[in-house]
Amino acid sequence: MKLTTKERFIRMFEHKEADRVPIIDYPWGATIERWESEGLPKNMDYVDYFDIDHVIRIGTDNSPRYESKIIEETDEYILSITPWGTTLKNWRHAASTPEFIDFTIVDPDSWAKAKERMAPTEDRIDWKHLKKNYKSWREKGSWIVADLFFGFDVTHSWIVGTERLLMALIEKPEWCMDMFSHELEVNLALLDMIWDAGYKFDSILWPDDMGYKGTQFFSVDMYRELLKPFHKRAVEWAHAKGIKAHLHSCGDVNPIIPELIEIEVDALNPLEVKAGMNPIHIKKTFGDDLVLHGGINAVLWDKPAEIKEEMARVIPVLKENGGYIFSSDHSVPSSVSLEDFKHIVEYAKELGSYE
Repeated sequence: MKLTTKERFIRMFEHKEADRVPIIDYPWGATIERWESEGLPKNMDYVDYFDIDHVIRIGTDNSPRYESKIIEETDEYILSITPWGTTLKNWRHAASTPEFIDFTIVDPDSWAKAKERMAPTEDRIDWKHLKKNYKSWREKGSWIVADLFFGFDVTHSWIVGTERLLMALIEKPEWCMDMFSHELEVNLALLDMIWDAGYKFDSILWPDDMGYKGTQFFSVDMYRELLKPFHKRAVEWAHAKGIKAHLHSCGDVNPIIPELIEIEVDALNPLEVKAGMNPIHIKKTFGDDLVLHGGINAVLWDKPAEIKEEMARVIPVLKENGGYIFSSDHSVPSSVSLEDFKHIVEYAKELGSYE
């Protein structure tokens, strides 16, 4: 019997079998451009085109609301200032993260000024979007995710700058913790408004990349002291509402996994293979405690024979007893053709079937 996306996700979080594993992924904008040139209808959601699972993401604005504006626009890039006061360059036709150029928040004093502007008010929520779409999301059986924007990753990349925050973790830990805390508390207050208005969601998800290739940005001890309390706060808030807590953390985060299990994080993504994550080992070691999401090496997605071999090796293990969501271990790069992705989805449905 074919289940809805929500029914599949529920079974995975219960560590039980479903009709098949959920299949989701997030292609870069440049990837969508390529697919449209290869036959994806321009007005059609790729999720519907490939018949994969419907995950709805809802967000809020917990920023200081500095004036956002475009400074320069060319055929290659857009140079702009964000509501966090950060100047960045986004490349138009490349599957790439932005280039972060300048920051408004650079020390405790400038943070204090930003913090004063970050009150949780109802106009930070897109009520019109929720009112228009919520009923159809539920009727379709989508899995609804509330996004959080807090923690080490977003603070170093989008708010203050990487080197600045890494130094501050040692030299000004109280400042770091105050940023993590206030970002989170404003976000949770806004999500409380959405929840109390009757727009329920099924999980929270937040990005907090704590590793890179072969190692982490900080020690486990530093994680325990400076960041773990806020991860725990987010998890406890979600569990109090009877929903799941889902963490996205790129890089090698192997030593931190036991810490995540201790605070009862429900799911971990993306299990980045090229950084040193071994999804089969993680499944065998922690699979009863965590839903694993990802773990399929994105480097191989444009190599049909190699990705098929990798999927055949990994998916049968990861799907055992439920607890697995299929996707790449990063995002779908623009090197992956429409036909490539179609074959990957078809094979994922075959390997991920429980029937």
